[in-house]
Parts: sequence; C-alpha cells; structure tokens
Amino acid sequence: MLSVLAVTFPFFALVLCGYLAVRRGALPLPAIPGLNGFVLFFALPCLLYRFGAATPIAQLLDPSVFGVYLLCALLMVGTTVALTLGGRIDWNNAAFGALTAAFPNSGFMGVPLLIALLGERAAGPVIVTIVVDMLVTTSLCIALSRLDGSGASGARAALGKALRGVAGNPMPWAIVLGGLSSAFALELYGPLDKTIELLANSASPVALFAIGAVLARSQMASEDPTPLIDYVPVALKKLLLHPALVLLVGAAAILIGVPLDRFALVVMILVAALPSASNVSLLAERFGADNGRIARVILVSTALSFFSFSAAVTLFT
Repeated sequence: MLSVLAVTFPFFALVLCGYLAVRRGALPLPAIPGLNGFVLFFALPCLLYRFGAATPIAQLLDPSVFGVYLLCALLMVGTTVALTLGGRIDWNNAAFGALTAAFPNSGFMGVPLLIALLGERAAGPVIVTIVVDMLVTTSLCIALSRLDGSGASGARAALGKALRGVAGNPMPWAIVLGGLSSAFALELYGPLDKTIELLANSASPVALFAIGAVLARSQMASEDPTPLIDYVPVALKKLLLHPALVLLVGAAAILIGVPLDRFALVVMILVAALPSASNVSLLAERFGADNGRIARVILVSTALSFFSFSAAVTLFT
C-alpha cells in the first residue's frame, strides 16, 4: 500500500495545490481558462498522440475493451438516472448527475496516473475508454438532459450539438492521428517530435493543477447549500459501483469466451475507480443544470478517490 501511495500521492498533491492556489488567491480566477486551454488544445493532445503512436493499433481498436466498457457506461447512466430522477432532480440534472457517475477523469488524470502505475502498456485500454466516454456517454447524457419539455426533437438537437462539440475537441483527433502513425509506422521529423514531446511532458502537472483550480472555482461559485443526499450517493456510485460493475461485467465476458485481456480489464477497473471528470461541470453550466450539485459530486469524488483509488490499485495490481 505504501508503494502505491508513493506513486499516487504526488498526483493528488498537485490537485490540492491547484485548489489551494485559487482558494488563497495565488491564482486569479481569470487565469483558469488559460490553464485549461493549454492542457486541452496543446499538452494533452500531444500526450495522447505520442501514446497512440507508440501503442500497437490492435490495442487501440480492441472491440472487447470497447464493448465491455461501453456496456458498463450505459448501465451506470441508466442506473443513476433511475435512482435520482424525481422530486428536486429533473431530467437535466439527472442526466448530468449520471454523467459524473459514468465519466471518469481519464483524460486529465487517468492517462498519466495509470501509465505511471502500470507502464505504457496501459495507454491502449485507457485511450479506448476515453473514446467511449467522449463519443457515447457524453452525447447520450446531453441528449437525455433535453427531455424536460422539449421531447425527442430537443434530444436530437442536443445530440447533434454534442457530436459537433466532439468534432471540435482536439483529443479525439490526436487519438486518430496517433493511431494512424502506429498503423503505418510513421515517424515525425526530429525537431517536431521533440516539440510534441515537451508539450506532452507538461500535460500531467498542468492538468492536475488545473483540476484543483477548477474544483475550487466551482465551489466558490456555488454558494447555495445542496442537500448531501443529492450529491454524495452519486460520488459513491462513481468510486465504488462503477469499478465493481466493470469487474463483474469484464469477468463475465471472459468466462463466456470474450477475448478480453486480463491486463486490459485491470486497466478498465482502475479507470472506472477514478473520480468524476472535471469537465462535466462546464457542460452542466452550459446546458443549465444545477452546477453547484455537479461541482460537489466532482469535489467529493476527487477527495475520496485518494483513498478509494489507492485501495483499488493495491487490490488489483
């Protein structure tokens, strides 16, 4: 356990540094979009490209990983919506609550953390889970969020908007380009490769610091009290139910003969054990959901995941 904490502690410490920097006024709020922009448009795409290019194309196109993880994501969304919809929680808030329960922080936190723990072999399964969550889970939850009053037509319009948002996100394109480089054994011109390497190396510390900053900003912006029952159970579903579900579905898939690699299953379990993705708060704000509730789910899941994620790593590795 101590050896695991020696790896995970610096990652969560950087999140805490970003959080305290904003809460103490060392990092001004207007600087946070700049940090996010650097990570989203420069550092993280370079990191994903490099790992995609270095990963065998068969791992990036593994249908077993894609199918098992997708099934678990759909079950998490359906279960969370069914358990939270009603009373104070309408379709909009139930959908974004479900997204926090099903969408782990695999981009900003999962890629660098799992590769540090398990080696570069973990990059392939992690990248597959990112594709599932960006293309399917997010788009589905945005469509569900429009069912209040607008019906199927509103859901279709929201789905189209979500897909356009995915097309404008550089992360999927970085994964595609990395996969093409892997498939055709392409090598970049030396100075260009070095530039991408420098940007990729900056992704982990800046992304983790930015997560803490975003969490602090969200907490400061949501002053209205939110009942614990509205967000703590969702955070616990993310940290406990999601990895347990991936374990059960993955183990069942292996038993019935699905060619799912056991190492890939361990990676997926640990991805599911990550806290909720911090960008869900931005989506909730854009679509008019209760961002205070969403921010609290993300904050609680991030704080508790230092213990629960470390325990999962100890148990499964």
